[in-house]
Amino acid sequence: MKQNFTVRQGALDGVEVFLSVAEHRSFRRAAAELGVTPSAVSQTVRVLEARVGAALFIRTTRSVGLTEAGERFLSHAKPAFEELVAASEAARGLGQRPAGLLRLSVPRAVVPILLEPLIASFCRAYPEIELEIAASNELTDLAAEGFDAGIRLGQFVDADMVAVPLTPPFRLMVVGSPAYFAGRSPPEHTDDLRQHACLRWRRNSGALALWSFNDDGRAIEIAVSGPLIAHDFPTMLGAAVEGMGLAQLPEPMAAEGLRAGKLLHVLEPFAPVVPGVFLYYPSRRQIMPKLRAFIDHVKSHPAADDNVPRTR
Repeated sequence: MKQNFTVRQGALDGVEVFLSVAEHRSFRRAAAELGVTPSAVSQTVRVLEARVGAALFIRTTRSVGLTEAGERFLSHAKPAFEELVAASEAARGLGQRPAGLLRLSVPRAVVPILLEPLIASFCRAYPEIELEIAASNELTDLAAEGFDAGIRLGQFVDADMVAVPLTPPFRLMVVGSPAYFAGRSPPEHTDDLRQHACLRWRRNSGALALWSFNDDGRAIEIAVSGPLIAHDFPTMLGAAVEGMGLAQLPEPMAAEGLRAGKLLHVLEPFAPVVPGVFLYYPSRRQIMPKLRAFIDHVKSHPAADDNVPRTR
């Protein structure tokens, strides 16, 4: 079937001109208000009347009046057009200043590390923004589910997304609690993991994640085994602190436990470096002010770096 590559004339074409003529009862004054010629106004009205199928104005050499059809058209068109103008102004406002609802899809693990320290300060700094955080480990279709942006580890961000780094790169660390190492020798090489209980993570795809290492500049992955399979990093962290086994975690998640002595870092020479945490969004067009404000706030807020150690 042959496609039509022209855009159909809409029901709103000529309505603004009609309203101006109806208000001034003059084609000439309407033309002056709209910045066009009287003949252009007259032609636009004729096209509108042809599309409506009724005469809207009574024209004489001395005056312009509305027909009954014109009166009815005016009674419906004027409030509808005013609503459209108001809608345009509201949308324009969101494009010019940080305001409106900002919806973010983030992993649960990121909330306490990266977002909790700055949520309150962001909301105080931008009172016209409503911040909605949907904490989930699912990889969300941002456009389909109405999110402005998402936050994920860099290796999980699709290549077609616009990605903004929120943290520096950091290591993946193998950690265990002092209680777990009581009576056990810490692993000194990745091969030693066969003798240890390892806490595993199941990806959203259903596959069990392999543990990643850097073996003298060579990236390797190892399948491990152990008593627990988790679907998120916080569960693995809690199990590691309780002494259930070793866990491979992002460095920012393990940092507090290491500082408090609740966790010990092993296999340090083999720790790989990952890109860090990124905010991502699908559009390469001009970024909305509300999202730009959030990015700038996260990157400049001191708390954003407190729990994100930099690689050495």
